[in-house]
Amino acid sequence: MSIVIDQATKIVVQGITGNQGRFHTGQMLAYGSQIVAGTAPGRGGEQVEGVPVFETVAEAVQRYGADASIVFVPAPGAKDAAFEAIDAGVKVLVMIPEHVPVQDAMEIVAFARTRGTTVIGPNTFGIISPGKSKIGIMPNQVYQPGPVGLVARSGTLSYEIAFGLTNAGLGQTTVVGMGGDRVVGLTFVDVLQQFEADPDTEAVVMVGEIGGSQEELAADFIAHEMHKPVVAYIAGKSAPAGKRMGHAGAIIERGRGTFDSKVEALRAAHVSVAELPWQVPELVKQRLGS
Repeated sequence: MSIVIDQATKIVVQGITGNQGRFHTGQMLAYGSQIVAGTAPGRGGEQVEGVPVFETVAEAVQRYGADASIVFVPAPGAKDAAFEAIDAGVKVLVMIPEHVPVQDAMEIVAFARTRGTTVIGPNTFGIISPGKSKIGIMPNQVYQPGPVGLVARSGTLSYEIAFGLTNAGLGQTTVVGMGGDRVVGLTFVDVLQQFEADPDTEAVVMVGEIGGSQEELAADFIAHEMHKPVVAYIAGKSAPAGKRMGHAGAIIERGRGTFDSKVEALRAAHVSVAELPWQVPELVKQRLGS
């Protein structure tokens, strides 16, 4: 199995006629994702990579039964795009743009909850269920189907770790990019709950970073609710306090969200914490007894 998406997921690409939307539509199609439509105001009736373009998401939902959307609309228009997709009835919303204002992100997540829509991001690389579907910008070649669930705040680190797992013969059920902003839809706990319930996921890898309290909350959940083994890697060991490191959410403020506090909490929950990314596959093998 997989979580959130599978081969039956029907995807609409918002902003499909832009450079990023066009390029990644091609990559998702090459992977086998079921992209049924795209949207771009004023461009209805065109095609991109053979995909029909509509004026609105509602048309794509009505015509093709789209149940997921990926947003390539720049940050100033991301909230309107998200609200349009949620209002049209999509159940999975993947928000690629970074620099989405915090207030906009809060309103998107709140509105999505009232409609039962799962939001991934903003500032995410997306989600992929290897061998089934991908909705995102991750490289196609680094994944393979297997028993490991992976959830990450960082895109590039997750690619490296996923590739290491693949090379070690440890494929993935689903890889989820939470997003690097302060306010995001799915959290570590949300994803861990789904991996715990998924019969095909035998172990979970978390890729965290400094800033915020998501990893500490995840550690509490793992300690009390999870039975599957968890391996983690936390980025930002050498980051100075008060300085943002890449992501809007990766900043230590008033002593909260430090590298040491996250590692301590995770180890107390019996999570194996890697010192370096390439140690993750071996730790997973140890926890699986293989």
